[in-house]
Amino acid sequence: MRVLAGTRHVVLSGPDALRARELARTAQRDLVRLPPPSPSPRVFPVENASNMRSYGQRALFFAIVAGAAALYFSAVYTSPTAVKRMAWSTKLISLGLWGACLSTLGLASASPPNVVNVGYAKYLGNLSYPNTVAYLGIPYAEPPVGERRFRAPLPLDTARVARETQGKVVSANVYPDFCIQGSTGSGDAGGAGSEDCLKVNIYAPAGAKAGDKLPVLVYIHGGGYVYGNPANWPFDHWIHQSPNVVVVSVYYRLDSFGFLSVPELAGGSLGDLNAGFQDQIQALKWVQQHIHSFGGDPTKVTINGESAGGSSVELHLVAHEGQKLFSQAIAQSVYRTPLPSPEQQRPLFDYYSEQAGCGPSSDSVASRMACLRKASISALARAQDAAMYNFTGAYNAFHPVLDGKLFTEIPTLSILKGNFADVPVIVGSTSNETLSGGSNITSALEAFFPGLTSQDLEEYLEHYPSSEFDSDAQRFMVATGESELICARAIIGTSAARKSKAFTYRYNQPVPTANTDIVFHASENWMMFRGTSTGFNGTTTFQPQRPIDEAFASELIAYWLSFVRSGDPSTHKLARSPIWPAYTVAGKARIALQEGASTQVSGSTIETEPEAESSRCAFVASKASHQQA
Repeated sequence: MRVLAGTRHVVLSGPDALRARELARTAQRDLVRLPPPSPSPRVFPVENASNMRSYGQRALFFAIVAGAAALYFSAVYTSPTAVKRMAWSTKLISLGLWGACLSTLGLASASPPNVVNVGYAKYLGNLSYPNTVAYLGIPYAEPPVGERRFRAPLPLDTARVARETQGKVVSANVYPDFCIQGSTGSGDAGGAGSEDCLKVNIYAPAGAKAGDKLPVLVYIHGGGYVYGNPANWPFDHWIHQSPNVVVVSVYYRLDSFGFLSVPELAGGSLGDLNAGFQDQIQALKWVQQHIHSFGGDPTKVTINGESAGGSSVELHLVAHEGQKLFSQAIAQSVYRTPLPSPEQQRPLFDYYSEQAGCGPSSDSVASRMACLRKASISALARAQDAAMYNFTGAYNAFHPVLDGKLFTEIPTLSILKGNFADVPVIVGSTSNETLSGGSNITSALEAFFPGLTSQDLEEYLEHYPSSEFDSDAQRFMVATGESELICARAIIGTSAARKSKAFTYRYNQPVPTANTDIVFHASENWMMFRGTSTGFNGTTTFQPQRPIDEAFASELIAYWLSFVRSGDPSTHKLARSPIWPAYTVAGKARIALQEGASTQVSGSTIETEPEAESSRCAFVASKASHQQA
């Protein structure tokens, strides 16, 4: 069996294959089964508001009658236990019907709480809770299709949008197509999604308006820069819990569509390096220009991401463009993938081009790029699948590169030198995460960090002696996990504490449905996003959560949004939660986030970063140049 180990692959069989399959599945949690988007935007005339209200009143009347009948007959023909379980849903529906009645009778505002005017267009969102609106699939850039494939995004042509919508209300109540996905395993070439994917989902309090100046959270999804669908991490319940913020989740190009690299692209005439990361920058620029229409404050933007999203947050901290587009950062389980040079990516480009039917390395890059722009999505999906699983070069993944413009230095080196945005940060990891499978420490590290030397690998074994671990499996997990993910906590936390304010955490709650005490990579996603369990090609299932899980999720969300609102996770925490102290170079205090014994008690505790961990992470940081991370 061939599985992803970080961004590279290892060949496993027998029990290792079963274990690796689980690792691959859990690692992809970085990544609703949902109805497909409408084939074209639905628009509603607004020139005659009275007619619109008249049609709306008729529809609401029938909806009220149908809804009341449904509730009545469900109560009549449902057992008492089931009726009890329906109580909360009934309350929500009743609130919605009451609001509808008020609107029908003319007692509510003439402006629906789920329509927003951004100046060039009006959007109708979902009233997902009585106090929450989700505006789904709002474009933030021009579609990167045709000649725009493999190029940096163009700002949204708002004049074009205004002409096309003609003053009508555009439906924004269905999740859009996600960006083209990378390969997800043997026999699956990926390729689901659309190139026309540069959209954002916006979750706002119902009735929020320009001038409310609500703090903003911008979420960048994970998935190894290869997978990911923002619909898998919905934020409706975050706003429902705390209707005093605005949340934006970003779609950005992935895999070869977002991170195709070869030195000839540096000039911009044939394409652009780090196009997928530039998508994120363009989304942040759109937020600066338009989030006020949704009640948001562009001067109070917190960027947040997990895994590749956490890596993106780290890159935004050190990038030479975009640092003024946000004022705070939350980096979860930072994916410390190498940033190779475009020249180091050339063999991968050559292989990909040939697999796509666009010529061998002897052909010019210009001719091959012209061919790749005309190639079908399925041809490119098969080519990037072959690159991931069959290419034998050291750098075998389409990821951000050291382009000499946005990034002129390895991220860890910039952070250690203090060359990063001076903003408050939260940074942390799960207790037991790693992205590597197998049992050979040096082989796994060499596969993940091709720049490590034989001397480096010998030193790794010295800094992770068998005597300090309970088992070989634990030793492997710590030795690989700290370099791949965990040590970003100490590296970023220490440097940020010297410049501004930092808060660090250790997430210590296993996924309840995983039947293990190991706290895998991305375990917090299950808790924070309604039991999301992601699958291939942008899908997920939402697993039921127990009341104790929901209580813990509320605690996590309160900490996160308290930081968004005030720069301190404790200011607006739940009453039962402990005060989360700032991380300092001397004290190294952090919080261990975990469930309590009941819904009324927090299980989270304050702890000190262990000296052994600090020492190991200092060693990891010393290898940053060779790790290229």
